[in-house]
Amino acid sequence: VVRQPQKYLQFGKHFLESLFQKGILKLAPEHEGKGEDFVINVVRGNTTQAQTVGNLLFVEEAKGLLSDSLPRSKLAEPEFLYPILEGLISPNLTYNDTLSRKILEEELSEVPTFRGRVPKGQLIVTKGAYITDDIYQKLISFQAQYEEEVTQKQSYLGVFIGYLLLSSLIIGVFLLYVRLYAKPVFYSFNKLIFILLLLVVYSYFVYAVEQVEALSTYMIPFCILPIVIKNFYDERLALFTHLVVVLLASFLSSLGYEFAFLQILAGIVVLLSDVETREWSRFFYSIFFIFLIYATGYLGLSLIVEGNIMEVDWTEVTWLALSAFLTLLAYPLIPLLERFFGFTSSITLVELSDMNRPLLRELSLKAPGTMQHSLQVANLADEAARKIGANPLLVRVGALYHDVGKTLKPEYFIENQSGKNPHDELSDLESAKVIISHVTEGVKMAKKARLPAILIDFIKTHHGTTRAEYFYRNYIKDNPELEVDENDFRYPGPKPRSKEETLLMMADSIEAACKSLKSPSEEDLNNLIDKIIAGKTTQGQLEHSNMTFEELEVCKKSFKQMMKSVHHVRIEYPEEKAKKETQEG
Repeated sequence: VVRQPQKYLQFGKHFLESLFQKGILKLAPEHEGKGEDFVINVVRGNTTQAQTVGNLLFVEEAKGLLSDSLPRSKLAEPEFLYPILEGLISPNLTYNDTLSRKILEEELSEVPTFRGRVPKGQLIVTKGAYITDDIYQKLISFQAQYEEEVTQKQSYLGVFIGYLLLSSLIIGVFLLYVRLYAKPVFYSFNKLIFILLLLVVYSYFVYAVEQVEALSTYMIPFCILPIVIKNFYDERLALFTHLVVVLLASFLSSLGYEFAFLQILAGIVVLLSDVETREWSRFFYSIFFIFLIYATGYLGLSLIVEGNIMEVDWTEVTWLALSAFLTLLAYPLIPLLERFFGFTSSITLVELSDMNRPLLRELSLKAPGTMQHSLQVANLADEAARKIGANPLLVRVGALYHDVGKTLKPEYFIENQSGKNPHDELSDLESAKVIISHVTEGVKMAKKARLPAILIDFIKTHHGTTRAEYFYRNYIKDNPELEVDENDFRYPGPKPRSKEETLLMMADSIEAACKSLKSPSEEDLNNLIDKIIAGKTTQGQLEHSNMTFEELEVCKKSFKQMMKSVHHVRIEYPEEKAKKETQEG
């Protein structure tokens, strides 16, 4: 039993407090052997104090102090207290790696990145001057800056050349496609420049958006492109142009292959949905499907990459929704582009097909027979156009206007005659000039009414460079001794230069010729249609039509079927035909 335990307790308490107050240190392995002058920062509470290692204690030193202090403590049994206090001696100053790194970073951030500034154009040193330490540092800094700029320029130049090569390759392939499969576009300055301008504009939009961190390339309404191109050209060119624009944009975008995948898929959906800007219901229907494709495709790609729906960045879906909504801009944009570049859109064609338009109304009042003929031709050409993938709306409207020139002298055309034929009082040459003039006069009337050039071309080409055959042959018959100038009996042309113009030429001739037949049989109609188309081909009227032989055969079948329906031809079975021949015999 120890007497006066309070004395032992008081000694031990004061001794340990003095040790811990001074500080018992445990160095990190990388700091061992630094010497007594090594400075460390001691953090106590909210204060930091710099101290050398020599002013602090290590565990062994603290135990040595305990051995020295106990004999002088005047305690009756000091050896009783030694093992107890020895077990309580432990480091109270340890290395804090996290705090040390934080302090180091703060101190490094306060260190200036440059020692001074040399203004542009300032002389650093002259020839023969003494090189001081300050001048030397400036020269070294200038060398480093020069090498960095050269390296950056070389890097940027390499990237630029790479982009230039790939872009040139893509645009070259695109131009080759247009040259082979869209020749009218390739040889039309306005049409070709318009498409190339779209490539540049969309590429610039992507580049500009990529420079703003808060925006996403997904917001750009790429689906406007196929809608606009389809309204002015055709579906194939619209799809190919869309693919080219997306490829060019994907080089500039940071979104990677996901961007190209979504935009290509959405563009295909727009074209397959057969959206027409003149039909608002179908337009909104198509826009809904654009967003559906965007959202579904983006979600699928995100799940493949992230593997968890919680990791999907829904902000991008918002940008895609904005892109789908901005597709509505196609509606007001098309008329502006149409007026600026001189194109003709579906909207304009629908407006021009209104039978209350001045030219059509005048035609129906002054030349009702011609109006009925034009409507029949429109139906024939429309149906054939659908079969071969041409533009049915364009050829229909072209058919409505192709004979407006007959309004000036309607009584000279057989479909408007009910009694006396005014040609009986004219020579064949004069009659031919009157008949041919309906083309030239029609062009003048169309220009005065400010019809689009594409419709005026239907008026010019619907007879090509053929002859007014009836009056030509009569003239030869009546004037065998005279030399005939065929040009006096020939239409001014030119020959049809598109599938639509070619369809109108064939439909016009077929409708007029079949109408002259009295109670024709199916065989009569078929033979007449074959003869007319063969004649146009032999005369070279179809040489610029861009129509294949396969398409020509499809057109023949369409014309035959339509004319059979118009003339209500009943199929004549073999038994009936044999009986008829017997009776006739």
